[in-house]
Amino acid sequence: MSSHLIALLRTWHPLRDKTDWVLGTVYRTEGPCYRKSGAMMLFSADGHQLGMLSGGCLESDIHQQARRVMHSGQVITLTYDGSDEDDLSFQLGIGCGGTVHILLQPVHAANQYLELDRVYAALREFRSGSYYQYIPDNQADVVGDESQTHFTENDSSAVESFRVRARLIEEGESLWLCTGITPPPHLLIVGGGIDARPLAAMGHQLGWRISVWDPRPANARREYFPLADELLNCPVDSLAEFVPSQKVNAAVLMSHNIELDASALSVLHGTALHYLALLGPRSRRDRIVTKAGIDLTGQSPTIAGPAGLEIAADLPETIALSILAECQAVLNQGSGRSISGILPHA
Repeated sequence: MSSHLIALLRTWHPLRDKTDWVLGTVYRTEGPCYRKSGAMMLFSADGHQLGMLSGGCLESDIHQQARRVMHSGQVITLTYDGSDEDDLSFQLGIGCGGTVHILLQPVHAANQYLELDRVYAALREFRSGSYYQYIPDNQADVVGDESQTHFTENDSSAVESFRVRARLIEEGESLWLCTGITPPPHLLIVGGGIDARPLAAMGHQLGWRISVWDPRPANARREYFPLADELLNCPVDSLAEFVPSQKVNAAVLMSHNIELDASALSVLHGTALHYLALLGPRSRRDRIVTKAGIDLTGQSPTIAGPAGLEIAADLPETIALSILAECQAVLNQGSGRSISGILPHA
């Protein structure tokens, strides 16, 4: 299951009144940590662990602490210090060396489910917002039974970045964590051929919403794309309305047909996509751009063609990985470079 918040809430929502639940949130980190501020996880009394707050090394202990919250009804804060020899995270031999601070809050009808039902409703409608959580005085381990959260939806439907961004806000003597809530990316795949299948499957595994468009009857069939959210065979002009109404953020043109790709490009180039990519070499891209009647002279690149990062991809699966990696970097304003520097930069 994806660790995106909507995936967690999708599992939690029908079970929210059937057992006790606790929300865990990373609200501060120092040094290297697997998850950053704003990461959330849900724990249940019957053993559900939805999401991750570390690389999997702390979740068992956090779940035990969550059971304390279920029994007491009190909010608590936890600190795991990987640099402290007496700390559990150090004794587990994790080796990251960072410090992570976690807030655990009970989730139930009496505290309006911490407004997680409102967050879920917004995400299902592809709307974004800000989620505020009160961080009690961390001088004491047990900090009380008052959970204070609220969720506000953004006025604009535009999403500038899909990276989870969280910040601590001081209001007088109060401390709040403000976490940006955004729906997962929506990827439109133009072309339902064999090589589109791993792209759709991997995108789904990332938690993205996946739509596949292909007017050819033999392609884009449910048996070929069992995990796709939408399969479309509508006229190409319909994509002009589909993209904004369904909050499509990225599109990859890979129909292996010049006419289809050009007709789709002529429609999609005028939309507010964050990422628009063409499969194939530059010579094919130029033919499609010309046939679509688009003049890119003197413009900064608006079409990723050839699509993907240079990872020596030569199989449908590795090509899909390359495209998704580039799309991920563009949507989240990443550089696409090697973090360690092991790869030479062009």
